[in-house]
Amino acid sequence: MLRTPTGERRLDILEWLKDPAVHFPRQRHAELVEDGVTAEAVADKLGVSRSVADTHLNLLADIGLLRTKKIRWRTYYRRDEMRIAEVARMFEKGW
Repeated sequence: MLRTPTGERRLDILEWLKDPAVHFPRQRHAELVEDGVTAEAVADKLGVSRSVADTHLNLLADIGLLRTKKIRWRTYYRRDEMRIAEVARMFEKGW
């Protein structure tokens, strides 16, 4: 899933969210590191529509690599470091 051309975008998103303050502009109603980033911010960075970014982000959230947080009417996404480490350990063991 992460080793396809589409998966490369997902890997980029995960990489950018390691240090969102470096990769995304400040947000009006949320803190980048603490709350995460919006689908709009990810879409802008990827150069795609918001619906495409939503698809990537929702998939990553559904498999547990991202956490979501609602603030006002927007959803913010940030990495779930514990889950990412858990998945990495599974692949190291040859799963």
